[in-house]
Amino acid sequence: MSTDDRIILLAHGDGGRLTHELVTQLFFKHLGNRTLEMLTDAAALTVGEGRIAVTTDSFVIDPPFFPGGDIGKLAVCGTINDLAVSGARPRYLTAAFLIEEGLPLEDLERIVASMAQTCNEAGVQVVAGDTKVVQRGHLDKIFINTTGVGEIPPDVDLGYHRIAQGDVLLVNGTLGEHGMAVLAAREGFGLEDQVQSDCAALHEITARLLEDLGEDVRLMRDLTRGGFATSVKEIAVSAQCDIWISEGDVPVSPNTRGAAEMLGVDPMYLANEGKFLAIVSPGKAERALAALKEHPLGREARIVGEVRSGQGNVYLKTLLGGTKYLDLLAGAPLPRIC
Repeated sequence: MSTDDRIILLAHGDGGRLTHELVTQLFFKHLGNRTLEMLTDAAALTVGEGRIAVTTDSFVIDPPFFPGGDIGKLAVCGTINDLAVSGARPRYLTAAFLIEEGLPLEDLERIVASMAQTCNEAGVQVVAGDTKVVQRGHLDKIFINTTGVGEIPPDVDLGYHRIAQGDVLLVNGTLGEHGMAVLAAREGFGLEDQVQSDCAALHEITARLLEDLGEDVRLMRDLTRGGFATSVKEIAVSAQCDIWISEGDVPVSPNTRGAAEMLGVDPMYLANEGKFLAIVSPGKAERALAALKEHPLGREARIVGEVRSGQGNVYLKTLLGGTKYLDLLAGAPLPRIC
């Protein structure tokens, strides 16, 4: 952070440039260690003769109920997905609830029941939790903090260090739907029936990709805050490579694209909660695409770009034949998205 940034802004929580500066220049300054500074979706830890993945997340989404989901489903799926893209099999969750005085019990039960259903469908359990209630006006409805624990198979090795020139980027489906659905619900634009959040647990589709391709999967990332573009830029910087994206190959549904054009936002920077990016070796790209398309969450999967030598730049080949840079999200077009 620059010396002029003396207060926390909403943009510090959007997953973009200010978030990156906050983490690297403040949190790493005091809490940094080799594991934390890898900036992966989950920490891979050795326990005995095996490895586990551990991740933690907080969910403050506004509104807590939105087209396609709610904060309870989101908390479970978001935590599972951080484990899944790290190559882990999700096993256990913890859940801490911060509740504002005055929240209807009916709403709380609806949220907890949604969490339970999502856990049951995913085969995970909530094994520990906590509840705190604060005075009316000291919090906005409900926040949920989760921790997830999963098992990492012994043959899984994912990371920035494995990315090489010629590798291919794929996404499992259309982008921007979660961000657009929440924006529509929050602002009342009348688009609620047109765009639904993509909120879903990704562990089965990521496991299938790993089973089919094995070590030819270099890296996976879920595309939450800051969206696709921010994630790709972070990967390019961390792996010290350049990445080229073809705009015509990036999948966006007609409803999301139309709503985004009307509201002046870019779907590539909108949050997703059921989409992930995979980087695979060049000779396995078509096989990876076929594996993704066999799963219900991957029917709209696409090959979207490739890795080239470079110094951390991301280039977008536009539909008009030009080229432009993609950078980290700057500003907060939609705070409290997850």
